[in-house]
Amino acid sequence: MLEDRTTEAPSPTAWPAAYPRGYAVVDVETTGLARDDRIISAAVYRLDAQGEVEDHWYTLVNPERDPGPVWIHGLTSDVLESAPLFQDVAEEFSTRLDGRVLVAHNAVFDWQMIAREYARAEREAPVRQRLCTIALSKELALPLPNHKLESLAAHFGVVQQRAHHALDDARVLAEAFRPSLRAAAAGSMRLPLQECRPLTEWRDTAAPRIGQQAGGYSGGYRPTSWRPSRKRPACPHPNPGRYEDGKRLKQGMRVAFSGDTSIERDLLEDRAVEAGLHVATSLSRLTSLLVTNDPDSGTSKVVKARQFGTPVVDEAAFGQLLRDVEPASEQ
Repeated sequence: MLEDRTTEAPSPTAWPAAYPRGYAVVDVETTGLARDDRIISAAVYRLDAQGEVEDHWYTLVNPERDPGPVWIHGLTSDVLESAPLFQDVAEEFSTRLDGRVLVAHNAVFDWQMIAREYARAEREAPVRQRLCTIALSKELALPLPNHKLESLAAHFGVVQQRAHHALDDARVLAEAFRPSLRAAAAGSMRLPLQECRPLTEWRDTAAPRIGQQAGGYSGGYRPTSWRPSRKRPACPHPNPGRYEDGKRLKQGMRVAFSGDTSIERDLLEDRAVEAGLHVATSLSRLTSLLVTNDPDSGTSKVVKARQFGTPVVDEAAFGQLLRDVEPASEQ
């Protein structure tokens, strides 16, 4: 019943004092998922401390390259050609973000795309913390079939009108975030806030400009030279052992990656960390799982995985496993 899923806001005196004073619910549509992909539209809903909407903002952005999967976001080269460049909207975007916690569904992705755009513009996004609504829904133990935005929206009775349209996705997320925030506050739950660290350097690689790719989206992994300034905290969970085929991943498992991935490596690693896994930079007998799209390659990690009998899955299978990671408390 919907009335069971919405939570009355605690009284101002009962609201946790440590909670943020305001939020910026963000959604960006992009030319793809790789490191050198660009933002093509962005929306921000500003919320007050208790999740009430203050205002909203939306803009198209000219990515100065092919728009990517038009069949998903619906934004063609013709539409984007007359849109402002990111540097032209960066100041207004900053105004919307300043002093607020960035809230997004799979927040690490939106944050990294935003941080790169600011780095290209030789600026710094005024964001110091982010909150992922996937992580929040897990903390609240919401009975969702998966962690898609549409499932979160359906749980709270929010009607989605235009999926993959930045403004509507941000609206839907804002409406679903409000009862989630209130439920967390009612239980005095600690919010799963993550630190946002800006990029320290950036150099663009060549990318197809708008109009240069008649065939449309090229996709795939395209490496660039950007490097974030960050150090991941140690995994708080003990290693439960190796992954077993057909079973769930468990928090604390050591996961290593090898070779190119369609989704950028840092994004995959951040997803693993946020799920409670230990991302290993090398492979040993303690490694629980190796993720690679080329299990027949001769990389040192693949060779060691064969020697140690380490389970191997591809990127797509790993993405499915990340949707339902067993908590350490269930071990």
